[in-house]
This record gives sequence, structure tokens and C-alpha cells, in this order.
Amino acid sequence: MATEGCGPAITPRTRARARHILDHYYIGPARDPSVLEIWGYTPRMSYAPGDEVVLHVSTTAARWSYEVSRDGLRYERLLKVDDLPGQHHETPADCSVAGCGWPEAARFTVPKDWRPGGYLITLVAERDGDRVEEHHLILVRRAPDLPRAPYLLVCATGTWVAYNCWGGSNHYEGIAGPEGDRFSPVLSTQRPWTRGFCKLPPGAPRALPDQPPKPGEMVRYPYMEWAYSYGYSKKYASAGWASYERHFARWAEAEGYDLDFATLHDLDADPKRPTENSCAIFVGHDEYWSAPMRDAVDAYVEGGGRVARFAGNFLWQIRLEDEGRTQICHKYAAEDDPMASSVTPRMTTGAWEAEPVNRPGALSFGVNALRGIYAGLGRCAGSGSGGFTIYRPAHWAFDGAGLGYGDVLGAASRIFGYEVDGLDYRMEDGLPFPACTDGAVPEITILAMGLATNVEVDAGVWGETLYIGDADAAFKARALCGQVTTDTLDASSRGNGMIIHWQKGAGEVFTAATCEWVAGLLRGDAQVIAITRNVMDRFGTQ
Repeated sequence: MATEGCGPAITPRTRARARHILDHYYIGPARDPSVLEIWGYTPRMSYAPGDEVVLHVSTTAARWSYEVSRDGLRYERLLKVDDLPGQHHETPADCSVAGCGWPEAARFTVPKDWRPGGYLITLVAERDGDRVEEHHLILVRRAPDLPRAPYLLVCATGTWVAYNCWGGSNHYEGIAGPEGDRFSPVLSTQRPWTRGFCKLPPGAPRALPDQPPKPGEMVRYPYMEWAYSYGYSKKYASAGWASYERHFARWAEAEGYDLDFATLHDLDADPKRPTENSCAIFVGHDEYWSAPMRDAVDAYVEGGGRVARFAGNFLWQIRLEDEGRTQICHKYAAEDDPMASSVTPRMTTGAWEAEPVNRPGALSFGVNALRGIYAGLGRCAGSGSGGFTIYRPAHWAFDGAGLGYGDVLGAASRIFGYEVDGLDYRMEDGLPFPACTDGAVPEITILAMGLATNVEVDAGVWGETLYIGDADAAFKARALCGQVTTDTLDASSRGNGMIIHWQKGAGEVFTAATCEWVAGLLRGDAQVIAITRNVMDRFGTQ
């Protein structure tokens, strides 16, 4: 098996490019011609053989080069172009909102024989003995004249865009608002991906630490410490190809599963995209969806399609504009969205479960984000087991996994977190059932479960500050209970994450509602692998 490393090694000298960004939470251009740098993006995220890919590149080097490589089980370099003339372009201050607007720098045509997958575009610039490289990623779809693959891996590009901090703003922090310090509800796809979304070195920490915090010691966030130390975005562990979809794609290729690839943005533009595949797969951190994306999946399942969702945190409705080049999500400030006071308030970009959207995620995937959220992150259930407790071991999904009632799945590989989805539930004779108070239906079978929270414990450790606090619990209390009181805040502090199975319409849904399921595949957890195989084998048949 190929190693995790791919492409040219990054040398200490390469780190010179990071000095100008270490004091900022975001990655972006130096806006200084004396700093050696190179950045690039493409107008679209996915392409088919025969399509032209246009590169928009800005560099302070006189000459630059690029290579395109398939980032699969093996790193396959398929195209290399050297000695291109470099040009440094002004980058607008609001590039994260309005796009960079750089002109075309190069283009290539996707050859007919390129296989479906994720393709890294490595951009290289050199000057005076120094060398920098940055990365972009495109997805290549199966050629339309070939037979359809059984499986379609749909990459969580709504979440990639939401967390992309390149240039100043994302849906979390930013340079927007009257004081220049607010998150932006409007984001452009016409900019580079932040460092760490496309490629990571082996050993980059995941969002969940390998060990829970020790009593009396200050809680640590190794992935943030690593990101700040090496000049990567602190959001790399929350979104992007390199942390999530890549690991599933490589595992599936090693197992012999035939995947085609798409983005959520593809589903928004073409709702029939998954209809020719037996199974649509969603993995990792899959937080941001538009209504058309969701409509496409709902129609697919009702018509007989199967969904395998090894992903967590299905929380926010987004809206795409300008042919998918602009993503909108007002989130906690949904009342600021013009849609909130329009004739179609359900298109407001807020939480799926809250008014005026009121379209719980359980209607599509059997679970809801606001009934779950944090597990294993800092002191949010930070000393939990790290896995799912099994309640229905006789279910077909657990065949051959060696699991019994009360066993814990995935604790050693830390699959439970950092955000999970769950349901209101009731217990009968030691078994959980949907309470059906939150969009869930009785036909949903709860197979396994773990506990989560929306409130971070204050352990009283000197010098420690709270990262999550109770703001999310307060939002949940307002969204679901109408007000924040001692009682509603307490009720909103509790959540769970679930594995469920559901025969829905003519189709079928399996959801392992956690961001970190791929960690079990990456770390060779035999039980996680057995369950994933069971789902893939059942759902991949016509």
C-alpha cells in the first residue's frame, strides 16, 4: 500500500512563506511583492474528461510551474507544466466575499483517460534559492460515455466554502461588518482554498485529541497548536478534502469499490446527478446544504436510491447565487437574511430545525444536528468513551463485527465527535426508540448511540479559557424553546449522536452521524471497517 505522503517534500525553507500570516487567524495574500508566494484557484470545483480547466494564479515569482496529480491510493503525477511567466495581481480586500478577480494564467483539458477522483494541482514558485508551493484541488467525474459507477461520493463543498478562511472571512470569523471583525454571511468560491484543505503532511492532528484531558490540567487543542506552528489554517481539521473525503476515497479504492465523484454544488446545479448510481455517500463534516441539494437527495431516496452517510453536523441551510460562485448563510443572525421577511421565508439561511426554515434534518437523514453537536472537543464530553454504545447488535450492519449489546464501537480509533447528530428518544426495555417530537418517524431504527453536549464544562483550571462555552446551548434554547431560561438552557445542554437505519420510501438510509467515522478507516479499526463494508456491499447492488 502507498504511503500517506504525496508530492514533493516541504522543506524548512518553504516555511518562510508563512511568517506574514502567523499573527492572523486567516490565510491570505501578503500583498507585498517582496514576499515570495503563489496562490491559485479554478472557476469550478468538478470537471469531466474533455472539460477545460482554467487556472487563475497570482505569484510574486518571475516564473512558476504546476503539476496535476490524482490523489488516490497512489499519488499519480499526470501532467507537469514548467517555466510559465509569473504575474502578481492585486487582491481586493473583500476577496473572500466578492472573489479575487485574477485573470487566467494557464489552462489544460482533462484527458479522456483520467479516472474519477480528487486531483491535486501543485503550484510552485522559486526565487533566489527559496521555494514555495501551494495547492488547489479539483474533482474529476467519470466520463459520461462510460457505465455508471455503483457509488457516488459527494464531497461536502458547502462546508468547505463555509470554513475557507483564505483572504479574510468565512462563516465563522472575518473582516466583514461595520467594525471589520465579523463573520461574513456571503462568501465567494472564486478564491484559493486555505492551506491544509487540499493537502496535509502525515501526522497532522485531527480535531479530536488522541487522549482526553487529564484532571487538573489545562485542556489542549493539538490541531490548532500544530496549525499555528506550521502556518496552516486552524480550520483544516474541520473541513476539506485532506481531512475527510480523501481518507474515505483511498480506503474505498484499496477495498475495490468503484466510486464516481461529485460535489454538493453539483447537486444544487443538477438535482438528477445521483440518480444513475446505486448509492450516494457522504462523509466527514457535512454541515452546510442548500435546499436544492437536499431536495435532490430526498427525491433520489424516495425513488429507490440508497444513502450511506458517514458524516455529522447537518445544521445550516445555505443559498447559492451567481451560478454557484457565491454562498450565503446568515446562521445565528438569520433574521438579517432578506429571505426571512420575503414570501419564501423557508429559504432563510438559518438552522434547519429552527423557524422559519422548520425542515428538520431527520426528514432526510434520520437525525438532527441540534439534538447532537459536541463530543470529545475540549471539555465538551471530553472524557467520553470516544465511540458508540451498541444497542441492536443483531442488525445486518453489524454482521461480522463481533459486537454485542453494550459494547462500544470505535473508542480506540476515536470516531465519535467532534460534532455528531442525534434525536429525541425514549428507552423501553433497554432499547432506544425515536420520540418523534423532532421530525423523526417511528420507522427509524436506532442501532447505536453516544452522548454529546452543547455546554463546555468549566473545570476551574487556572489560566484556562472556554472555547465553546454555552453560546450554542443558548442558540438551541432560543431556536427550539423560544427563550433562554435556566430550564431551557439546561435542557439544551444535552445531546447525543446516533447510528440509524431507515427504509425510506423506495430507498434506504444508513447514517453514522459523526464527523470522525473516517478516523476508524484511517486507523485500521477492524469493527468500523466491517460495518462500512456491510453498508457498501448492501447499498452498492442494483
